[in-house]
Amino acid sequence: MSAGAHDGHRARMRERFLNANGLDSFAEHEAMELLLFYCIPQRDTNELAHRMLKEYGSLANLFDADPRDIVKRCKVSENTAILIGLIPQLSKRYLQSKWEKNIRLATSQAAGRYLIDLFTGRNNEAFYILCLDAQRRLNGAVLVNEGTVDEAPVYIRNIVETALLYQAVNVVLSHNHPGGSVAASGADIEATRQIMLAFEMLSISVLDHIVVAGGRYFSFSENGGLLGLRY
Repeated sequence: MSAGAHDGHRARMRERFLNANGLDSFAEHEAMELLLFYCIPQRDTNELAHRMLKEYGSLANLFDADPRDIVKRCKVSENTAILIGLIPQLSKRYLQSKWEKNIRLATSQAAGRYLIDLFTGRNNEAFYILCLDAQRRLNGAVLVNEGTVDEAPVYIRNIVETALLYQAVNVVLSHNHPGGSVAASGADIEATRQIMLAFEMLSISVLDHIVVAGGRYFSFSENGGLLGLRY
């Protein structure tokens, strides 16, 4: 592609994005091509976009990949790989910033929506505790443990100390299943029982345990509760 044709193509792509109010009319490779404009200024990015998507199978897999792996597998610069790796992390910050401070998570549905946003971009299993006051306003959403892609150790002492630090009257427990089933496992149920027993001694209510997988969640409370657990 000549320099003039190359410049004209980029201008048309940008105009299309602006006039279409976003990426809804773009194919995955076109969205990737547009993103690459801003780290590869003097080269046709269409072929590279196709090659990167073929290498990883989807935009989601590509964006979730380690930037160092992208450099090796796609033969791109570190700047390009870091820009791609920033996408899910910026998305997470964007989603979190939309939630007001001291928001009230009065239902399991509200807590589930909040947690789906909170876990965006996480490739390893992690355990969060939502610390709520008596009116179920959020005092803090705290990461208490992070593990591997399929396991996060649960340390009850850390969870209890976090709840006390944030002066929680109520708590919602949550962890994710990256790339897996949203259903709670037997280990999830047993861990919840143990945590509930620890909080009973402190008169702190465990309102729910919510498991997040992608854009879905499983709520103990919505599915019959645990030991009589109800919102």
